[in-house]
Amino acid sequence: QVQFVESGGGSVRPGGSLRLSCAVSVDEFMFSEMGWYRQSPEKQREVVATISPGGTISVAESVKGRFAIYRDTSKKILYLQMSSLKSEDTAVYYCNKLSDQWPWGQGTRVTVSS
Repeated sequence: QVQFVESGGGSVRPGGSLRLSCAVSVDEFMFSEMGWYRQSPEKQREVVATISPGGTISVAESVKGRFAIYRDTSKKILYLQMSSLKSEDTAVYYCNKLSDQWPWGQGTRVTVSS
């Protein structure tokens, strides 16, 4: 059974930075297109960024130029480096596969507020 833990969230001021991590317990991570998602009370869960096993990256327009996704395959960790954070980035962030998704984890909360 897959286990994964999202971490790295917190409270920051606008313009600040955070790095989120998602540690995955199964080798399936290495062969799957992975993504970071986020959900706020006002919106449905949305894809923030994805990365394929070959390293092809896609980033949502709303975070382009500010967020970067990368993975450490040897450690089975997915990262999301977030900078120039805005209040609208406030959400709970989750990681998961892009398709045939695992059950969702607890996520990690990011709050951007002055």
